[in-house]
Amino acid sequence: MKEFAGYLPGCIPPAEVQWRTLHFQSHGEQVEVAVPDLNAAQIAVLSDHVRSHTRHYLRTLSVAKIVAIVDEAIARLLDRNHPLRIKAETLLPIVTGYDGEMIRSGLTGYLKTFRQPQLKRFLAEDFNDAQILDDFQPRPNGGFARAFGPELLMHIWAGNVPGLPLWSLISGLLVKAGTIGKLPGAEPLMAGWFAGLLAEIDPQLGECLAVVWWKGGDTTVESVWFKQPDTIVAYGGNSTLAAIQQQLPITTRFLPHGHKISVGLVARSALDARQGAELARRAAYDVMRYDQSGCYSPQMLFIERGGRVSPQEFSAYLAHELQALARKHPRGELSLAERNSIAAWRNNEEIRALQGDRTLYGDAFENWAVVCVDRPEPLVPAALGRTLKVVAVEDIEQAIALVAEQKVYLQTAAVAAEPQALFRLSSALGQVGVTRITAFGHMTSPAAGWHHDGRFSLLDLVTLTEIEYAAEEAAERFAPYAD
Repeated sequence: MKEFAGYLPGCIPPAEVQWRTLHFQSHGEQVEVAVPDLNAAQIAVLSDHVRSHTRHYLRTLSVAKIVAIVDEAIARLLDRNHPLRIKAETLLPIVTGYDGEMIRSGLTGYLKTFRQPQLKRFLAEDFNDAQILDDFQPRPNGGFARAFGPELLMHIWAGNVPGLPLWSLISGLLVKAGTIGKLPGAEPLMAGWFAGLLAEIDPQLGECLAVVWWKGGDTTVESVWFKQPDTIVAYGGNSTLAAIQQQLPITTRFLPHGHKISVGLVARSALDARQGAELARRAAYDVMRYDQSGCYSPQMLFIERGGRVSPQEFSAYLAHELQALARKHPRGELSLAERNSIAAWRNNEEIRALQGDRTLYGDAFENWAVVCVDRPEPLVPAALGRTLKVVAVEDIEQAIALVAEQKVYLQTAAVAAEPQALFRLSSALGQVGVTRITAFGHMTSPAAGWHHDGRFSLLDLVTLTEIEYAAEEAAERFAPYAD
């Protein structure tokens, strides 16, 4: 089976495009994905084409019109009878290795984030008045301002979660930025499909987009690509992001999103007999979804002693739920490196369990593992692949110091506590680097308009042009009705 990925506007004849083939195999099936790999001359032509059409078409559209186009494209992908949705449910499990039912339900939940009402939330989160993207709007201190997105915005995407590129691609469209996206090798399908849908709905908008591929780390090719955009949004490992930044012109705005760790905190007030089991079910769902591949997936939980459900009992609940989820949604196929990492993590925890301060749930043949540690232990990354450490603390406030060493990597924290404690803990977590507080069961489903890593999805992409009141006042002297 062969699938052509990516998306190119009409400036490059298809016969002149060189295609590279990526090979994928899982669930007993294989698929070849052909991706467009452009030469230096084509890169320059493509970049100029996207810039020009952005200037002459995309910037003439109202934000409301862009929202309507995106909403229509998302509606088609939500239709399980649409050919692209059928293709997604067929090919993404093979390409990613994830369970097919997880892909189906995950796509539906994720795509709903980009319907029209939710896109309005994106805009409202970052702009008091979204019309500032269409025309000059009055400022409270006098004068007027208008926001402009970059003419050419490059996205370098990660593919650890299917469909992840849509978040930044749509954000770029909302600020009227021409888009060139680099496909991730791990999931090179959804971004190109979405761009093609947009072009089908509005062919002129399709000329303002391109979704391409090149081999990451190829500095010869990257030296050409990185001269083109005004702004680059990049996702990946910290070493990869540092290498990209070193190659960029000083005038290029760089917005990196690197490696992150997320955690959970459970106060004793949430640990009665009824709530404890339900919390464990929700936490297990967060661990299961995409096998902890997202930056918002939990890697360690801190459980306060003194509740009706002890940390040990909570860990047993978690183990039971993960075992049930493993039957319903089997873990995706792992690479050799991933298998070795999990095996080393499990072996280390088994050795430490002999000291009597921890209990390991799940044997070597399970698709999950839970370790319950009977004493405070600092936050360290898990092996992923549904591996989780549960740490008992005397007071939930202790967890703040235990996660603080990872300050530069912290992102999401699920907190289960009564209201007053929620705000107290959230304040303390924010001071040590956590940028998102949510409930268990929602860790892997950020709300529309989420400020990724504490930054602005839209506002970071724009520059403001301001007309000061002095200029407005001076213009009155030159009006035909002036005395």
